Amino acid sequence: QVQLVESGGGLVQPGGSLRLSCAASGSIFSINVMGWYRQAPGKQRELVSAITSGGSTNYANSVKGRFTISRDNAKNTVYLQMNSLKPEDTAVYYCNAVVRVTTMPGKYDYWGQGTQVTVSS
Repeated sequence: QVQLVESGGGLVQPGGSLRLSCAASGSIFSINVMGWYRQAPGKQRELVSAITSGGSTNYANSVKGRFTISRDNAKNTVYLQMNSLKPEDTAVYYCNAVVRVTTMPGKYDYWGQGTQVTVSS
């Protein structure tokens, strides 16, 4: 019913930047929270950053001051600008959205397919 499509991952050197995008489409009535999670090999998936429809944000301590989340509500799209990247930022990054759909009551979690970010020299 709802699809999340991510783009923008890749290979970057330490200190470099990447911008991730995630566009939601489908039977969307409204989107409450959109966010980014990441999962490194052998580790649990962790929240990187999230943003509400009103623009309130939160960040993992490990990315504060380096990553910036933003959102275009008209396009149902969330962005993650990642600066000063470190090797420990290497992971698969997943987009998440909490969505009210048009076809049934309630809110539902949806996930993107993931995009690889590799920080290496």
